[in-house]
Amino acid sequence: MRRDLDLALVRAFLTVVESGGITRAAAALGMSQAAASQQIKRLEEALDCRLFERQGRGIVLAPAGERLLAQARRLVAMNDEVWSSMRTPQFEGEVRFGVPYDIIGSFVPPILRGFAKAQPRVRVSLVCEDSKIVREQLKSGGVDLALTTETECGRHGETLRTDRLVWVGTPGGDAHLKDPLPVSLGAPTCVFRPIAIEALGKTRRDWRAVCEVSRLEPVYAVLEAGLAVAPLLRSSVPERFEILAGAAARAAKLPSLPEFRINLYAPPGLSPAARDLADHVRASFSGRPRGNQMSNN
Repeated sequence: MRRDLDLALVRAFLTVVESGGITRAAAALGMSQAAASQQIKRLEEALDCRLFERQGRGIVLAPAGERLLAQARRLVAMNDEVWSSMRTPQFEGEVRFGVPYDIIGSFVPPILRGFAKAQPRVRVSLVCEDSKIVREQLKSGGVDLALTTETECGRHGETLRTDRLVWVGTPGGDAHLKDPLPVSLGAPTCVFRPIAIEALGKTRRDWRAVCEVSRLEPVYAVLEAGLAVAPLLRSSVPERFEILAGAAARAAKLPSLPEFRINLYAPPGLSPAARDLADHVRASFSGRPRGNQMSNN
């Protein structure tokens, strides 16, 4: 006889996988470790298979768990999408969203895609400028809410993630070994520019500017041609480029660069549609990396 799956048990299974163990999953679910273990046991009994196996001091997904994982994610996502579409108020209007060049390709597409599904009647006008200009437009009313990359977080802002600024070049290139160092620094309003110049000055590394625009297409073109290096956030570095660290950085006398904050500014008085977009931004950044290696702790 067929039995319908209890979605709460499926969520418990996914939480164990994403949290990395029973104890952390129990905390995330707001229940005791014994209760979380019982949830997994009930799911295993319903499916008549083992979902996890012990490995050393931790646990890993069993073959049946591996098969279930993708399907469980689809099941929960479909449930959440149906729930959201039926329960979320439908807004109309326009939201002006400011985002700097350096993170627009890395983080914004899934945010806009999810928001468009949830709020198809809301138009999002994307304003892409350096973080300094985005903040100015937020103050003047040119944008409703904004993402920025900054070393600190200002009034009405919240830090969603921290990320380190790194030196980037093309694999097999030698631009980082040249003297003076050819650097793509961004426009004068780029927040990375003064940080990189100050770091190079402290280490007395001679440099020359090769590309001084903030739009990433020309920066990437210069990097791919092997003509320069550039400071970029680690999470925004495309796979085709190389992060210059360790021995490569030491050989080139590249100074270490600081961490930056990715901040969301959603000031008081936002429209309901803008508040909902802000919630989508927060949800996108709150996702945790997935993996199959877990512990019992």
